[in-house]
This record gives sequence, structure tokens and C-alpha cells, in this order.
Amino acid sequence: MISSTLPLLLLWLPLLSAQSWTTLPGSTFCSSEAWGTCSSASWPQSNVGQQIQPQAPDAELKAMIAEVDSRRIQNIVTTLTAFGTRHTLSNQTDPIRGIGAARDWIYNQLQLLALPSTGNMEVEIQSYLQPVVAGLVPFPVKISNVVARINGTSDPNRVYVVTGHYDSRRIDILDYTGDAPGADDDATGVAVVMEMARICATRRPAATMIFAATAGEEQGLYGSNFLAQTLKNASANVEGNWNNDIVGTGSSSPFSPINDYTIRLFGASLLYPALQSASALETIGIIGGENDSPARNLGRFIAEITAGAAEYVDMQVALIYRPDRYLRGGDHESFLSAGFPAVRFTEAVEDFAHQHQDPRVQNGTIYGDLLEFVDFEYTARVAKVNLASMWSGANAPALPKNVSISTVVGFPASSESTPLYDISNDSQFTWTTGKDPLVTNYELV
Repeated sequence: MISSTLPLLLLWLPLLSAQSWTTLPGSTFCSSEAWGTCSSASWPQSNVGQQIQPQAPDAELKAMIAEVDSRRIQNIVTTLTAFGTRHTLSNQTDPIRGIGAARDWIYNQLQLLALPSTGNMEVEIQSYLQPVVAGLVPFPVKISNVVARINGTSDPNRVYVVTGHYDSRRIDILDYTGDAPGADDDATGVAVVMEMARICATRRPAATMIFAATAGEEQGLYGSNFLAQTLKNASANVEGNWNNDIVGTGSSSPFSPINDYTIRLFGASLLYPALQSASALETIGIIGGENDSPARNLGRFIAEITAGAAEYVDMQVALIYRPDRYLRGGDHESFLSAGFPAVRFTEAVEDFAHQHQDPRVQNGTIYGDLLEFVDFEYTARVAKVNLASMWSGANAPALPKNVSISTVVGFPASSESTPLYDISNDSQFTWTTGKDPLVTNYELV
């Protein structure tokens, strides 16, 4: 039966014109902004929680960021390019030229940086023999990663890893004798790793921090895969890989002034790599969780930390929802394949005349990944972003475990006795908190 008072009640409702609803809170239309870009649009309207405010760095982190030295970064990049080639297949015993000379120099430098730590930072070379791979590795070759490690004081099995690869290449991926200076790709990434190791060596993070210069990247991510699988086999709880690859300049064409202060950060979806079971993929599809991958959440964390520290790092993060550039790859994918969150840093715009090229002048154009095309101040800013975010992660609580959504709350009633609370429009989440001493509370964002 319909109440006869209903028409009277409707008379008290405000009469809206055909367009006046577009000005209501939550509307995606703004009179001053184009559709789809309305900064105030949020539907459904909610009074739960508050706007996220990026947290400013504490005094210790400010001091650490200030220690990043572009002159040291310049020295590292300059020295690595002077080895002529660092091709994975190049000479491993010559003390002057080849990947072996570069490996030994990186190892010796990290050993020197570890001296003030009084044993806090350990340095080692991790190697294995890579067998022949058609078209990439024509003969067995030793792949060596140079790894520095600072064990966490309260949660040593929780691990954060920063990587950059020290091998280089020419146009022909099998040409291991010609010059391949690899200044931007990827001496700059190695410089970020080494400068971070220097600054962190004497400090005591809550979780473990690993600083790794990897080899074999250009031939097929061999060194990073060895590192990621070694950590996985040790049951390490790797909560993030910060991979730096081609982080040497913001001045490439097409140039925009903001590029000098922008670093791209690539974050993969839950669908890449395809590690999920069919049932897990079905759940992801049902709840619309494609965008909530560990990699993208790591990227969001890095972007938020960078925003809070913008005054000190002098850089912004452009978070891109792809695992990498189109049809490209990098060492972070080895960590993704091992089931670990991982992201890639790459400069705002790349110049392919100075990447994977044989050094030469052709028709008036300078080709080659040469030292002269690296902006060391830019790389220093990238190092600051890495340092601020990775140090923050290593001193934050661990990720919550066993996160699940209730199949009772927010569902239709299962019987006449189902309480009203369960048939609300709310959702209920649960997770395992453990006994993490760093936790004070959690936020849902």
C-alpha cells in the first residue's frame, strides 16, 4: 500500500532545474574547470577520514638528504665511463679496461665507504656462471653483482633493495670489444646506489637495506635475477626494489623546464608479471583491484614521501602505471618475477642518440652514451628521492599481512536475523598486525 501522504512530502523537496545539480558537492562538473579534471569532484561524498598530507622529513632525514654530493656522483660516473667498455662479455681480468676492472673498482670503493661503519655495512661480490644463451651469451660468462648490506636493527628479515646496473652495450648486443661508455645507461644508476650506501653506512635502519650494482642487465637481466632469486631462496621479506636505470639528465628533447625536476617512476599492475592463480585473478576482477598492486602502492609511497620532502630533494615523481617504457625492460622486473614489489626510475625524456649507440659523429650528430650528456646535479636530485623514500620505508612498519574483505558486512541479508550493521553500505577489512613495535595505527586510503 502506498501512503497517501507521499505527494505532500515531495512538496518539501527542493526543486532542481535541469542543470543545477551540476553544482552540488560531488559533481564531476566544475564551472571553472574542464569536465574530468574537476579537483573538487569526489563521489560518493563522505565525511570519513581526511585528505592525505605528505609528511615532512624529520631532522635525521633532512641531514641525510643534504649529504648527497653531486661531485661524488660525477666522480663515480666519470670513473666508470673511463673503463672503455663494461659489456658483460668483456675482459674480466684486465685492470684497466672491461667489466672486470669496473667490478673491482666498485667493490673497492664500497669497501672504503664501509670502513667508518665499524662493521655495520658488509660488502661482497656475488657471482655465478651464466651458460650460453643463443643470441645473447655466446660463451659461458661469470656474472658478478657487487652488494653492500646494512642489517636492520629490529626487523632484519624485512629488506629494501636499491639497484643500478654497471654493464654497458653498443648497437650490436654481442659487440664486447668496442667502446661502450654507458654514462647515462647506467653509470648514473650505479652512482645513485653508491652515494646512498655512503650516506647510510654509519646509520642504523630498522629494516635491512641492500645497495647493489648488478651486471648482465643488457644481456637479459641476469645479475638482478640472480640477486632476486638469492633473496627469495633465503626467505627474505623484500618489501621493495628501487631500480635506477638511465637517471642522468632532464635536458633531452623535447625539453620542458619542469623535466629538470621530474623523474619518471614506473609501477606494474597486478597483472604483470602473471604470477596470480586463476582464482586470485578472478578475485581481483570482482573487487576491481587491478590498480592496487604492491608495485604501484610502492610507487605511491615514494611519490608521497617525495612530495613531503620536495623542499629538500628538489624533485617531483611522475608515477606511470606501466611496468616500464613500451617494449622495454629493466632489473626491477627480476624482482617482480620473484614476487617482490619493484619500481623503475628513469629520466623524464630519453635521448636515443645517446643510448645503446656506438660513439661516433654522423651527419653532424654526436652519437654515444657519453659523459658530456650527463647532468650530475640532476642525478643527485634522483639520489635524494631514492634516499628519502627508501630510508623512510626501512624505518616504517612492515606491510600488513593477510589483508581480506568481509563476505558478510556489506552483503544482502542471509537470514531474517541478519543485523542491520551487516547489510549496510560499508565494507569491512581485516589484516594481521603482528607485534610490530613501529606500528601505532593503520590508515585505509
